[in-house]
Amino acid sequence: MVSKAKIDKAGLALAGRHNVPNDISEFENIFDEYRKSHLQPLSEMTLELQQWLSQYGTKYYIAQRLKRKPQILRKLNRFSVRLTQLQEIGGWRSIVELNSDVERLINFLEDKVAKQGQLKLIKATDYREKGRDDSGYRAVHLILEKSGARLELQVRSRIQHYWAESIERTSVIYGHYLKELEGDPTVVAYFKCLSDLFYEIESGRDPDTPQKLRIARLRDSAESLIQQSDTKMVFNSYVNEGIIKTLIEKEKHIGGPGLNNWIFVFDWNQGAFVSWDVVARDPDIAIKKYVEHERSFPAEDGFEVVLVGSSEVATVRETHSHYFGIKSDESILESLDESIIGFSHRMDIDVGARQILACMHRKHYWGKKTVEPDTLKNHYCQKVLTFESSLETLIEKGLVHRTNAITGIALDIKRKKDIEVYL
Repeated sequence: MVSKAKIDKAGLALAGRHNVPNDISEFENIFDEYRKSHLQPLSEMTLELQQWLSQYGTKYYIAQRLKRKPQILRKLNRFSVRLTQLQEIGGWRSIVELNSDVERLINFLEDKVAKQGQLKLIKATDYREKGRDDSGYRAVHLILEKSGARLELQVRSRIQHYWAESIERTSVIYGHYLKELEGDPTVVAYFKCLSDLFYEIESGRDPDTPQKLRIARLRDSAESLIQQSDTKMVFNSYVNEGIIKTLIEKEKHIGGPGLNNWIFVFDWNQGAFVSWDVVARDPDIAIKKYVEHERSFPAEDGFEVVLVGSSEVATVRETHSHYFGIKSDESILESLDESIIGFSHRMDIDVGARQILACMHRKHYWGKKTVEPDTLKNHYCQKVLTFESSLETLIEKGLVHRTNAITGIALDIKRKKDIEVYL
């Protein structure tokens, strides 16, 4: 047991707000132990939440996570708070289809919490109508308490999540934490305006022409600023959907149902995973591995180390989608129309299919200029682990067609606009 004063002192020291001795290992250990103390109640509550949600009756995604160390330290500085005051070191991200489903899920969970005694609802904050701060972030946050640890449940609609993942991805390309209001105000204003328009659409209202013109102007200005930024991180890699299939296969061999902890290491310089693996359910072992990975892959070098808990690893594809389908910065920001189309179309093909489209588009395989599938697979798309199924999806959707030569395939020139939206 360590006193709150010592925990707060460790947080201040690591955040650079306190005189730090040459040897800060004690502060590091206190910080790691305090963060670890959230994992056991978090994992227990995840299983209980999943049991409740099995009775919910509507599609949802949920995954738990421990907040990353760099995020915690930035938050201590940004809000001038103490480590023991943070209430979201452990938490969950849950995604439902519509804004009305957010309301329904919150009511459902509040009712469940009220009927049991071990979990308390401390606070509910609704950011949906006005958006948080000046960034435009929208969601509902519930602060729950279990075994003395305060945990945060974020509930978002699919559109709210789409916005949040877009700003995360752009922050990496730009080199500034836009949700924390870093970077040029014009770029922040673009996302705030985009969030406001998304809210109008979710509320059943069509944005008027002046609003659409404003978002178009902001997009052009913001994209130019990002392109000119000295700190931007440019990458052209794609993360293949086959990774999820690999994780699912691993999950099958772990042994029995239940919550599993996974550590993902993502390299934002390359837009690719460095490693992904399951770690023990035991909090002591899981945190030890987590800390080892954080020290081996430092955030200042462009790495992101994430500890995610889920009883179904495939949900990571939805809850952390900004790690998948990363594209180059040739067209960083979307127009409003592109975003709306993205809600209904962007995610209905996997990343492997987008890779195939990108390759065929780049090599101008349109109309009469064809390529044999084997050539495409073995020479140009060797990293597409889902090649056969992804190609079949593209053919079924009419984006790629077989030519009269039977063996050749090409992009359908009549679907050029649709293909570019997917890309």
